[in-house]
Amino acid sequence: MAGRQCCIGIDIGGTKIAAGIVEFPSGTILKRVVIPTLPQRGSKAVLDDCLSLARDLSNEAKQMTCHLHGIGVVVPELVDLQGNVTSHYTLHWCDIPVQALFSQIAPSVVESDVRAGAVGEALFGAGRDFRIFVYLTIGTGISHTLMLDGKPFAGARGNALTCASSPLTTICDYCGRRLEPILDYYAAGPAMLQRYNQKSPRKVLDTRELFALAEGEDPLAREIVKSAGEAVGVTLGFLVNVLDPEAVIIGGGIGSHSKGVFWESLVASTRHHIWADNARDLPIIPAALGPDSGLIGAAVMVAQRFAPNVLPATSQPIHR
Repeated sequence: MAGRQCCIGIDIGGTKIAAGIVEFPSGTILKRVVIPTLPQRGSKAVLDDCLSLARDLSNEAKQMTCHLHGIGVVVPELVDLQGNVTSHYTLHWCDIPVQALFSQIAPSVVESDVRAGAVGEALFGAGRDFRIFVYLTIGTGISHTLMLDGKPFAGARGNALTCASSPLTTICDYCGRRLEPILDYYAAGPAMLQRYNQKSPRKVLDTRELFALAEGEDPLAREIVKSAGEAVGVTLGFLVNVLDPEAVIIGGGIGSHSKGVFWESLVASTRHHIWADNARDLPIIPAALGPDSGLIGAAVMVAQRFAPNVLPATSQPIHR
């Protein structure tokens, strides 16, 4: 085939949309665009933005003499085995033929963002040396996937990613009584901000500011960030006990920062909650691709579907 071999990846998050042209077999991002998601505008507006990005990047790929094999669109939602969005936590796309709309531009795949992130790390990032690993993403929300020999385990219906949706026992910040919130509502980015802003006269706007306060002399920020990391560790320890992976890889806007109070408490709590002695020292490492895991993974999943020959020899096809 003449020209560069490329796919487009579009990673839709709760706060931002990252899109790019990815060249294979290297996995290099030739062009990257990041815009705010602003889901409060409505699902159609977000979809229109994504379709516009896909058209613009498709045109740019032609100008770069790329052979474009397709578009991967990954969302922070449940996605079934046929590529249909089946939940509406952030994007109300359940009744929209998303894959068909993008396929009018180029062959397309729609997937869950956490499975795409895991695929990106498996082929080009921190997961290259592991046959079996758990990938956990922490940002606006928290979710996971199990990677087996280069393939994400999606489950019978595509729902095997909701580790943060089961109750977890914590203590109320106000009265000390036992609570049972889900992990998303306690340790994801918006939850940490809400917990801090409800108790402090000083209001913070993003987790970067909150984490800076936690590393400084703000005891409330430190306690909230520390307790969030510990709560994530409880869930991660449970996943390790049940799934017995070789390693845990942490991604997402919050999860891929491997230092400070949050990371240290997450790692310590995870190891504390692992039952088997011979698993307690397993690698717990940040995503090597950082915020690009989902974008690159989205492009990989398209290539695996429509042009597997352009990928590195170690790539495994995604079987549905």
